Amino acid sequence: MGKQLAKSFDCAMEFTLAVLNGKWKAVILSRLNEQPRRYSELRASIPGLSDKMLTQRLHDLMSWGLVEHRRSPSHPTGCYELTQKGKLLDTLLRAICTWGQQHAVFFHVKIGDGVKGPDGRRKAR
Repeated sequence: MGKQLAKSFDCAMEFTLAVLNGKWKAVILSRLNEQPRRYSELRASIPGLSDKMLTQRLHDLMSWGLVEHRRSPSHPTGCYELTQKGKLLDTLLRAICTWGQQHAVFFHVKIGDGVKGPDGRRKAR
């Protein structure tokens, strides 16, 4: 079983933020929202995320029914993808990403594309 959520929340926003709590869950969901990915592809698409943390977060997201691991002829070792419940987060994830892109300059930060360049560093936009 994955990380336990509280049994009650004061409002829906508090609950939603608890599900997305932490830096990596929303990023994992966002990457899987783009397309299903094998573990290694998912890991490579999120620089700075350790194998241990990715495994833990995937376990949480799968136990909550947001992500599933599927095998297919094209992916015999399997790939991770959003469930129907996870796909319902599409609008929210896109809105969060868009807000970050539009407001990063006001916070004096650069937004990377999440992909490492040949030198092993993240590419900045």
